[in-house]
Amino acid sequence: MITIEQIRPELTWRLRQRVLYPGSKLYEMEMEEDNHGYHFAAFRDNDIIAVVSLFKDDDNWQFRKFAVDPSLQKMGIGKAMLQYITNFAMEGGGARLWCNARDTAIGFYLKHGFKHTGQLFSKNGFNYEILEKHLAHQGNLP
Repeated sequence: MITIEQIRPELTWRLRQRVLYPGSKLYEMEMEEDNHGYHFAAFRDNDIIAVVSLFKDDDNWQFRKFAVDPSLQKMGIGKAMLQYITNFAMEGGGARLWCNARDTAIGFYLKHGFKHTGQLFSKNGFNYEILEKHLAHQGNLP
């Protein structure tokens, strides 16, 4: 069974490094913004198997450093994490959820309701596109 819980930022670093930045040092995984965000992990048998960090800017929520253990990908864990942070952002008044998606992950996000913005960039040897999802406010339904 998998559970998703909010965690301290430093608990994201090991998986963040192993999946996203294998050539980097563990201490390089800390972001200045970590202390201003929300951090979540998926657990299986008390092991962290996925992590993501979420940051609020007014009614825009950005998620960053989304990593799922490679041996457990394509098992619905990423989908569950994405749904969890989507709900979290909606409950926090979010109107838009967005990310800088690596080109290798764009298909995953499109499958889960994210849309292209056409804003492309490269950073540290990776190609990205900003993807976004507009969130429905339950309180504003007719």
